[in-house]
Amino acid sequence: MPKPQSATAPAALRRRVAHRLPRLLLGAVTRSVAVVALLLLWEVAPRLGLADRTFLPPFSEVADAWWGLAADGQLADNARASLVRSFSGFGIAVALAVPLGLLIGWYRPVADLLGPLLEVFRNTAALALLPVFVLLLGIGETSKISIVVYACTWPILLNTISAVRGVDPTLLKLARSMDLPAHRLFQKVILPASVPTMFTGIRLAGAVSILVLVAAEMIGAKAGLGYLINASQYNFAIPQMYAGIITISAIGVAFNQLLVAVERRLSSWRVPTGG
Repeated sequence: MPKPQSATAPAALRRRVAHRLPRLLLGAVTRSVAVVALLLLWEVAPRLGLADRTFLPPFSEVADAWWGLAADGQLADNARASLVRSFSGFGIAVALAVPLGLLIGWYRPVADLLGPLLEVFRNTAALALLPVFVLLLGIGETSKISIVVYACTWPILLNTISAVRGVDPTLLKLARSMDLPAHRLFQKVILPASVPTMFTGIRLAGAVSILVLVAAEMIGAKAGLGYLINASQYNFAIPQMYAGIITISAIGVAFNQLLVAVERRLSSWRVPTGG
């Protein structure tokens, strides 16, 4: 008599976990070796005189400074200000650039109309326009979010255009042979095939949203991680400066991993289910 499915399912799950656990642990250790080595070098080099500890204090001192900033709330307040600006600009850029990229990539007249304008602005660095944004929009939140929107738009837009134009012609011919209407063609063929390349641009924009914002916060800001780093450097609080830099790096890594997870979810159809 076969065992009930409810009894065999937990056992199968345990076997699957036991089979994959060593490989997952090995992967985690492999990925962390380089980071641990860097932190050890950071700790040892100033103590051995290989680097001036005035300008590069040991990692333990930076960790103590980070904990002090976290304990008195400065780190949370500045990180919150930066995240609100960064995610707001990033979200607006995605909402604008993805539809526009789909239009430009699919409709040749739109590409011919907007192509020259895009070529001009895509080659203009966002930070070069920061004084213009400040003059037009002031030193408040609007200018900071706007510079993030501008900087994030281009990697998303260009990769979306490339994704649409790079869809396999065989898939398009097959879909058209089935007399799919235009909206179904977009839904069933264009969008799924464009997701990987599109998310390459979105992930680049995620990194850009933080990097550009930090630079913008160093001018006229009263809160944010960029402000914290700049103020710490100005007051020669070097451990606090490095603590702010580490926080930015951690946020960038976490944001990128979130986008990777979303990409895998949306493009799970490309991953084989066997094995």
